[in-house]
Amino acid sequence: MQSLLETPGLVSLLRRSTDRRAKMAGGGIFRMFKLRTAFTSGCKMAALAGRPNKSLLSGNSTTITLFGYRRGRVSLAIQENPTSAPIFLLELPMLTSYLHKEMASGLVKIALESETKTHKKRLVEECMWAVYCNGRKSGYSMKKKQASDEERHVMQLLRGVSMGAGVLPYASEKDVADGELTYMRARFERVVGSKDSEALYMINPDGTGVPELSIFLVRMK
Repeated sequence: MQSLLETPGLVSLLRRSTDRRAKMAGGGIFRMFKLRTAFTSGCKMAALAGRPNKSLLSGNSTTITLFGYRRGRVSLAIQENPTSAPIFLLELPMLTSYLHKEMASGLVKIALESETKTHKKRLVEECMWAVYCNGRKSGYSMKKKQASDEERHVMQLLRGVSMGAGVLPYASEKDVADGELTYMRARFERVVGSKDSEALYMINPDGTGVPELSIFLVRMK
């Protein structure tokens, strides 16, 4: 079987962010996310206000949210905009605390690999995905057909947030034992390599610097 990182379409997408690594600017959404411990109880959010950058409003951009309880698994939601229902929703096979540690390194690349051979579906419609984080395989995830009550709770709380990071109130008191419910939301530029590969690059608030977070979807041929 062809290695994930040997897939031509994905290699070309990866090259875009790798070539700009040396130009990375400080700050950005990750910096905001690292400050999450400054928040306490209640719906405390670090949301970006003011006039949006034109790149955030382009037709090839999409909204991505990463959220989860600190001692639980992290979920990934892709939406057309902050108020729409997710078109792609996965519970990733990694703890939220693990992702936090990877974010502390400055750059995170998440690769999702589908081994489906039929190619009859759109890429985001595939169900089973192998998940890699910064080159290390984390396990497998199945795309959710519909959001759970808790996931809808998060999406509802964030309807007015286009970009930001912080701590959200618990959906119920029984969730307190799982630690803080944290989230990070940003706009991502969508780049299609082929019908079997596409990439999503986080758009920094000022529109400059290397993407701190990149997500790659690839279907093995």
